[in-house]
Amino acid sequence: MKKVAIITGASSGLGADFARQLAARNGLDELWLVARREDRLVSLAARQAVASDHPRLLPIVADLTKNGADKIRARLESEKPELRLVVLDAGFGRFATFEDSDKEELLGMIDLNIRALTETAKDALPYLRPGSGLILVASLAGLGPMGNIAVYAATKAYVLSLGVALGEELRKRGIKVTVLCPGPVSTEFDTVANKGAKNTMRGTVPSDKVVERCLRAFDRGRRFAFGHWTWALAPFGLRLVSRGFLARAAMKIMR
Repeated sequence: MKKVAIITGASSGLGADFARQLAARNGLDELWLVARREDRLVSLAARQAVASDHPRLLPIVADLTKNGADKIRARLESEKPELRLVVLDAGFGRFATFEDSDKEELLGMIDLNIRALTETAKDALPYLRPGSGLILVASLAGLGPMGNIAVYAATKAYVLSLGVALGEELRKRGIKVTVLCPGPVSTEFDTVANKGAKNTMRGTVPSDKVVERCLRAFDRGRRFAFGHWTWALAPFGLRLVSRGFLARAAMKIMR
């Protein structure tokens, strides 16, 4: 039975760095890379195919806001692999007030950040074995209500809550669940969230460093990974302020 890891959102940012770093590990036969942009997936797979003892990188071109999860499920049912790791990274956000946001875009955000993540995690469970597990990419934004990015923060609060609960449920099966809660990372996220208005946010951390620390936390069976020591302080600091204050502060920062 071949050993497989799945990465959603693998065409750029954190997802691409998960692919690069997992491709350098032993113990995997294949990496299934899931994203919409075929050219990027093919390019990534070609660059990483450097040694026969590394896993094969197989692009799965799929739009998870539509029926993309069906492609993953069909492949699992057909090949019945042993899943060693599933990284649920696909997601996006947009900096705008709820009133000014496009309704279809908000619903698409919910479909990708919540529904597709939940569906893929559910479909993966029968193929996980003791010692394997899930990495759910949440966000520091999921720790509380955030003005000007309200729906995104709410979707990441769901991911955070789901990840913690799954960790407890799956503990008896020996399956690990790590929730990654990054702050600003050097990826395309902020460019997309601002519709190209700016290229980088202040205080960003390199994506590869965040992924490296997350994989280390997963290997050690940690429930949370933050990617930077200062981000790990956020849950404690946010307990000292009201939700209303946090939402107002976020409105100013995310303006």
